[in-house]
Amino acid sequence: MELNGVEIEDTFAEAFPIKIARVLITGATKKWALVAAQEATGFGTSVIMCPAEAGVEKVVTGNETPDGRPGAYIQICTFGYKSLEEQLLKRLGQCVLTAPTAAMWNGLPKAEKQFDTGFKLKFFGDGFESEASIGGRKAYKIPMMQGDFVAEHSIGAQDAVAGGNFFIMADNQMAALAAAENAVDAIALEDGTITPFPGGIVASGSKMGFTNYKFMKASTNEKFCPSIKTKIKDTKVPEDVNAIFEIVINGLSVEDINRSMKAGIHAAVTVPGVKKITAGNYGGTLGPFKFHLKDML
Repeated sequence: MELNGVEIEDTFAEAFPIKIARVLITGATKKWALVAAQEATGFGTSVIMCPAEAGVEKVVTGNETPDGRPGAYIQICTFGYKSLEEQLLKRLGQCVLTAPTAAMWNGLPKAEKQFDTGFKLKFFGDGFESEASIGGRKAYKIPMMQGDFVAEHSIGAQDAVAGGNFFIMADNQMAALAAAENAVDAIALEDGTITPFPGGIVASGSKMGFTNYKFMKASTNEKFCPSIKTKIKDTKVPEDVNAIFEIVINGLSVEDINRSMKAGIHAAVTVPGVKKITAGNYGGTLGPFKFHLKDML
């Protein structure tokens, strides 16, 4: 199979279930909404060692927020609701409540699962906090040096999907990077998904477990490492490929990930030097969700 002259391997990306909370962070300006959003989603690339996977989903204007200010939706993902509630309280309390002009709102107000995160954060007000209705939402005003911090009572969460992915193989590193940047930019225009790795791009890649070091939970995926392709008997790196970047996508639904994978792949293959698109899977042992690349065409 080919797309824009680039080979698309007949394989699938394997993804797994996860719990996702969605938060809307607003600020006096787009800059300050994003500052708070980026702080709150830090150290959130992979649940292999991070306490959560997290990222900025999209930026919105004041026409789409309860307080009429620009904002950014973020997603925070963990395997269970208990750990997710802990991450919400820590990240929103330490990274959003402390951020200039920031406020926090429920990004999934209709979800069945709701955490009373805002209610718990109000106690920072030490008894001087007050309840308010803003944009039809129950919230708390917490007096601080800058003025009031506003936190909506609840933050919603739901069952979701993590690990949608595709690999971009190119003849040189800069071509692979340009293609990956194109992909991330295209995915950012889609609702419902995040790309949690740095700048949305995975440089390392990994495999479950180890080949040589038994203390590792995950290790380099040597079959996809161009610099040692001549040393690996069953390498997956084509002869004309010298750099590979992976795009990992988490999302609220299978449909969201399908849409974002398709947008990302179509954007990636427009860059000269891209030779092949493939995906990572473990033969179906990692998770129940399969995203076939042929469906992205």
